[in-house]
Amino acid sequence: MNRDDAMKAIRSRTEPVDFCIIGGGATGLGTAVDAAARGHSVVLVEQADFAKGTSSRSTKLVHGGVRYLQQGNVSLVLEALRERGRMSKNAPHLVSDLSFVIPNYKWWEGPFYGIGMKVYDQLAGKLGLGASRWLSQEETVERLPTIETEHLVGGVIYHDGQFDDSRLAVHLAMTAEELGAELVNYTRCTGLLKNDGAVSGVAVVDEESGESFEIPARCVINATGIFVDELRRQDDAEVKDIIAVSQGIHIVLPREFLPGDSAVMIPKTADGRVLFAVPWHDCVVVGTTDTPLDEKSLEPRALPEELEFVMTHAAQYLTKDPMPEDVLSVYAGLRPLVRPSGDAGNTAEISRDHTILVSPSGLVTVTGGKWTTYRKMAEDVIDHAEMIAGVDARECETVRLQIHGWTRQEVPEPHLRVYGSDADDIRALGADSRLHPELTLTEGEVRWHARHEMARTIEDVLARRTRCLLLNAAASIEAAPAVAKILAEEFDQDEAWQTAQVQAYGKLAQGYCFPKFKRHNHHQRLI
Repeated sequence: MNRDDAMKAIRSRTEPVDFCIIGGGATGLGTAVDAAARGHSVVLVEQADFAKGTSSRSTKLVHGGVRYLQQGNVSLVLEALRERGRMSKNAPHLVSDLSFVIPNYKWWEGPFYGIGMKVYDQLAGKLGLGASRWLSQEETVERLPTIETEHLVGGVIYHDGQFDDSRLAVHLAMTAEELGAELVNYTRCTGLLKNDGAVSGVAVVDEESGESFEIPARCVINATGIFVDELRRQDDAEVKDIIAVSQGIHIVLPREFLPGDSAVMIPKTADGRVLFAVPWHDCVVVGTTDTPLDEKSLEPRALPEELEFVMTHAAQYLTKDPMPEDVLSVYAGLRPLVRPSGDAGNTAEISRDHTILVSPSGLVTVTGGKWTTYRKMAEDVIDHAEMIAGVDARECETVRLQIHGWTRQEVPEPHLRVYGSDADDIRALGADSRLHPELTLTEGEVRWHARHEMARTIEDVLARRTRCLLLNAAASIEAAPAVAKILAEEFDQDEAWQTAQVQAYGKLAQGYCFPKFKRHNHHQRLI
């Protein structure tokens, strides 16, 4: 992917594009892949970077949703389990099997959760990743060496999927481009074009050059996540908001807090959420919360009470209590949940089903859902949008479509596995020259990101093309000058640009470091 080439192609268009997609997260990128795979003309614009928002801030799981099974939403679980299986086949370099253990501290939890997970297995059918079973106390400790053993009676093991969210987003963008779509980041939609009351395109501004231009389109698809209501109001100032924003936060700990190959799943915490402790990229991700918020932001921050909740629960279930100085990074994401007609006060109870709306002017909005079901969301929205655009209806081609990077070959270097079939090319650019002793990031990766993955800033490289910001925020700040130097060479930028980039990244990354704290009554209390 090359941003200059894509921008030139978009601006040189003389005919309306079939679909103009606003939003470069999981939903928008999946929609671009689906439409392009059907042979339609597609343009996608993203105001920041691909997966800048919610789509890079998940729990890193591809799952059917055990909690939805508890809620009785079997249809959502069935759909998610089918899509989980398809993701593992279509992007095996990014999606893998992970065993989860539910530790049991009461006698009835083994049979209760054991039966539930058997139902989960049966729903997955041929797309299942492995059979669940009951574990003795000894087997539970063997799989979770650092689990709290007081009152532990056993456990239940089951299998789900794990992935790297922003890496999948980047590979979806590359897949869409290979299929003929034109995608650009840092291009903000400033308004909708209309012709006789019908939406006929979008007005956008190139955030890099400051230039404004228009993109005529037969159909405009609003896939802006938590911001869909803002774009809907540009279409019709009278519409009511449909999004309830819920914040989920995670802390990242060193691997020593959860050695072994299994994750921990706590089915029900004090706020009714599922809590996970998940091995990921040689660290451990612990979360998540479900906090209703009124404010929307591209850079949400964990609230003190959320941090205390996750730290307290981590200490409750792990033999070693995590201290603030142990936390490598803290990240927060905002979920776009579709409001029910009744009370939306408890966001943990709001369905994660996706919703598609078509306004009287023809604006198509898709929102809700989750990463696991991104492909099905895209299929559904293009089925609708083909009618709005007045183009030929064509069969969906993505059920077995291989995502860019697809390979079954084993990549020996752990840090290159997420690149799949691109690993050889990255090696040739300098895969041995690490940029920081505590990070696996190499010079070759940064050059690859700049040349082929449309990375434009230090943040793009350290937050989403690699996961350095989430895995070790402090080390990523120290690596920023080295990344800036390489990007400056790639983009022919001067030292002033490098300095500005390093300063901007340092300011952003400080928000991912655990905040200052003080001790009070022998417990951690956040300032």
